[in-house]
Amino acid sequence: MQPQNNQSLKSKHWLIDWGETIGVAFILALVIRAFFLQIFWIPSSSMEPTLDIKDRIVVNKVLYHFREPRRGEIVVFRQVAPPGSEKKDLIKRVKGLPGEIVQLKDGYVYINNEKIEEKHTMNRDVDDYGPLAIPEDKYFVLGDNRPASADSRYWGLLPKANLIGPAFLRIWPLTRFGLM
Repeated sequence: MQPQNNQSLKSKHWLIDWGETIGVAFILALVIRAFFLQIFWIPSSSMEPTLDIKDRIVVNKVLYHFREPRRGEIVVFRQVAPPGSEKKDLIKRVKGLPGEIVQLKDGYVYINNEKIEEKHTMNRDVDDYGPLAIPEDKYFVLGDNRPASADSRYWGLLPKANLIGPAFLRIWPLTRFGLM
């Protein structure tokens, strides 16, 4: 009789161990997603060729609590939209920083009247924009697919409060997995 009873206790213990493990993993995943890292998917072609539609990226949600965004970083943010309209999460590249004057001439970006070198791949257009002085706590962001990107040229400057964080890792598709 005792072997059956012992087996029953082992089964219950195994079930409790697995339940605790799954519960702790679930709570840990919720905490990580809420405060540290979040996965986003790319809904449009505005960041091509850097990011394709349906790519999955990981965003660091805490970094900007310790330092300011830098030019060239790919950032995810809450859309700048009129009150009452649905705000979506968008992704663009930081080009202009607070206190700078940004201008586009023949599709090239100028900061404080100096042309900046853009080393990332992109689809350049030939539009002109600005000059525009960027106030404190605001950023000028552009998509890498400039002809098909609704960005700071259309809806204005990005408030720092809307920033979620920088994208740092592509996890899908697996053939393009890696740091960004």
